[in-house]
Amino acid sequence: MIVKQLSLDGFRNYKNLQVEFSPNMNVICGENAQGKTNLVEAISYLSTGKSHRSRYDKELIGFDYHHAYLDAIIETRQREFHIKITLNRLSKQMIIVNGINLKKKSDLTGKFHSILFSPEDLSLVKDGASIRRRFLDDAICQLRPKYAEALQTYQRLLDHKTRILRDSDQKSHLLHVLDEFNDALAKQGAIIIHYRAYFIQKLSRFTDEITRDFSGGRDQLQLEYSTIDTNPFAKPSNIYPVLREMLFQKQHVEKKARLCLVGPHKDDVFSFINGRNTRQFASQGQSRTVSLSLKLAQRSLFHTDTNEWPVLILDDVLSELDHKRQSFVLERIKGGQIFVTGCEIPFHDHNSSKHFYISQGKCVK
Repeated sequence: MIVKQLSLDGFRNYKNLQVEFSPNMNVICGENAQGKTNLVEAISYLSTGKSHRSRYDKELIGFDYHHAYLDAIIETRQREFHIKITLNRLSKQMIIVNGINLKKKSDLTGKFHSILFSPEDLSLVKDGASIRRRFLDDAICQLRPKYAEALQTYQRLLDHKTRILRDSDQKSHLLHVLDEFNDALAKQGAIIIHYRAYFIQKLSRFTDEITRDFSGGRDQLQLEYSTIDTNPFAKPSNIYPVLREMLFQKQHVEKKARLCLVGPHKDDVFSFINGRNTRQFASQGQSRTVSLSLKLAQRSLFHTDTNEWPVLILDDVLSELDHKRQSFVLERIKGGQIFVTGCEIPFHDHNSSKHFYISQGKCVK
């Protein structure tokens, strides 16, 4: 998978950008706050139609603009895809792929795969559960369109239910529709749980191998999916009644708390090094190694699933790593298209690299 060309208009601090990338290594340098991360954010956005930094699309539009445009030529599976995305302040985004207007954001799934690795991801282990759920969602959405659709529907239902619970004092008559919302949430939630369980099972095979390599065979890594009390590997049709019953049992507590307390939006992923909980007992270095393993394992899993390397984006992450971990990452990322950003690139890259310097939203080769 390769991003051949990219044009940006009104996206973040880019008034107008047209750039062609190398199919191998692309080194993006520049001082802080000039637009390096904005550029790779746009590349990542092409995969899922959403940003890792902002919840709302309107935040991606430059201050002096009403619209932003992303226009890219992607090469994958020996085909070219022309992706055009329009962002509007007052209406939803418009996505056109090879001249066809996509009806749903989830329809973008599978067209182009990318993995973004930023300094924040080095806290995957130590931070709260939400960052690990986002890691799962971003990864699975790119591989499984059905998951992306279920997640989008689930989030919409969850937002509605949350508003009903929150406003129950002023609008108590809405509480009678909660049973319908719980039933719909259980159906979509069962699909989410099922896909997450199998993804983590596959991912753990790669994470353990990578952790063993890094530690010279001393450390063994295990991943565990924490969800509702059921068999997450069962068919969604079997998970659904269990989740629905749990929602029914918790409805009085939810009404009192005015919060949605049951469902995959509360799930987590636990990691264990040599049988000990990483979040509680791992050193800072070990927790960073586990975070690295998760991202590198995601890349390997994508390659196994699609027979193509996903585009890898290392956004200022190498400067956060010691020399040993830098070398380990660079040894693991051979093959495929790679984007590396930083004020200074802390390694000697090959002649096949293409260098760009970013200054005030302008890109110079």
